[in-house]
Amino acid sequence: MLIGIIGCGGFGREVMPILREMLERTQVYATPVFVETAPASSGAVNGSPVLSEEEFFRAGDKDKRFNIAIADSRVREDIARRFIEAGARPIAVHSLQTTVYDANKIGEGSIICAGGVVTSNATIGRFFHCNIQSYVAHDCDIGEFVTFAPRVACNGNVVIEDHAYIGTGAVIKQGTKKRPLRIGRGAIVGMGAVVTKDVPAEETWVGNPARRLERR
Repeated sequence: MLIGIIGCGGFGREVMPILREMLERTQVYATPVFVETAPASSGAVNGSPVLSEEEFFRAGDKDKRFNIAIADSRVREDIARRFIEAGARPIAVHSLQTTVYDANKIGEGSIICAGGVVTSNATIGRFFHCNIQSYVAHDCDIGEFVTFAPRVACNGNVVIEDHAYIGTGAVIKQGTKKRPLRIGRGAIVGMGAVVTKDVPAEETWVGNPARRLERR
């Protein structure tokens, strides 16, 4: 098996050790590599080989898996589509220090870093990034290609639509079953924001309590 982590920038270099731990724990024989569209240099990064996309697909391994350590969610979506169409399959990368409780549904290609928690009855879409010490509480519905930066606190009964980005240290107030708090498609919640009401699609909200960022 050949497993590619797409992107060898900062997040990719954080994800690769998680993948190595996973392989050691499960005793699966596989070769983990970084994959770049246009590698800046040949060789290795932090001890792992760096391949171009062409080299990755040209390699003789029949079973090719991948995950995407790139923050831009729309780039992530495009890469996922291309790699799946080329015959590679997504693989979830979850730290040994991850906690996932009961009755959750987590889509393919998720990355959950150390200290990440998903409690109960949450639904999470494809290629979710849950960075260091972030959590998703009960009865949340998280869309596809959503990104949580480190230490995001997403409390229960929250709906987060596709491509939303939640910044470091943000806190999202708990909703209710009848009236979940909603963060719209493509919205950005800034670092340290405290979200107490719905955030419309494609808007950026910051502050405590969070308000729309007015651009001048």
